[in-house]
Amino acid sequence: MENFFDISYSEGLPDLFWKNRFSILITTYQAGKLIALGSTDGATLFQTPVSLKKPMGVAIQGSKLAVACMDEIRFFSSEENIHEVLNKSGSSYDMGYAQRATYHTGILDVHDLGFGDGVLWGVNTLLSCLSVYDINYSFRPKWKPPFIDVLVPEDRCHLNGMAMLNGVPRFVTALSKTNTAKGWRADKMNSGVLMTVPEGEIIMENLAMPHSPRFYQEKLYFLESGRGNLIAYDPESGKQETVFNFGCFIRGLAFKDNIAIIGKSKIRTTSKDFGDLAVIEGSEHAGFILFDMEKKAVIGFLNYVNSVEEIFDVQVLNDSVNPAIITHEIEPYNLIVTYPRNKFWRVEK
Repeated sequence: MENFFDISYSEGLPDLFWKNRFSILITTYQAGKLIALGSTDGATLFQTPVSLKKPMGVAIQGSKLAVACMDEIRFFSSEENIHEVLNKSGSSYDMGYAQRATYHTGILDVHDLGFGDGVLWGVNTLLSCLSVYDINYSFRPKWKPPFIDVLVPEDRCHLNGMAMLNGVPRFVTALSKTNTAKGWRADKMNSGVLMTVPEGEIIMENLAMPHSPRFYQEKLYFLESGRGNLIAYDPESGKQETVFNFGCFIRGLAFKDNIAIIGKSKIRTTSKDFGDLAVIEGSEHAGFILFDMEKKAVIGFLNYVNSVEEIFDVQVLNDSVNPAIITHEIEPYNLIVTYPRNKFWRVEK
């Protein structure tokens, strides 16, 4: 019998995590999990699934971690090394994130997240805008594409990806420039756009489901999910380049040194949104791909055998090979108490 979250992966993947002292976080909204993956010995790979409601975008800044969920954003902190408290019960964590707040948004279909200067930015896909969040509202709109005439909950263009630069959003991706309810569904393979913020200039168009714009070595990279392409854009020269074709549905992008970690999803032929995509034949497994940016070559992979079919986001956790993520539903949560320069495990007497 198969176990939940069975995986297969390329030889050398645990050693890569171990030698380079990092782990990764991936979100799968279909399975309802935020999953940490790494290696504590260089020989075996571990994964720790954390249950969340439809997790999508993940943002990391210093000790702060935020995860966009179905109707809320959850905030975590790794201050005061809470893993040392957890390890008193026999664990071997080297980093620990404890949930510190839950911000109720209502169902906004928030996709990418990014920490800015003292504020969290999010892609509010349902209302076709970029938002920030404070205690007074479900969201505070800050920017919308110029072709969107009014903010209404109609997912008009499927705004989905956001690249942060100097503390503010600089580029976004959308599946179309339509201004009608779910208008993006009409021509998914040819209607996607890459845009600047705040100007709203369309830099690239006729894209097949662009996602996950990220900066790496002063260039912008994003994934053309519908065709399986990694695409580079140079903001200085305006030069565009298709770096590599992976032949599968890719979404979720992060970088560790010269390695790109690229999420991939399984597509079913019966899927209403994805069943007609050009990459359907190569999209047999969800997981991720390791791609050497210098050699322009695939150097590793991980595939889910079962349970996980769709990946949305991928993020790198530096200097940690075995992180713990403690939500308020997990039993130790209420026993861990921290304050500046102190932490303890509360024990009833």
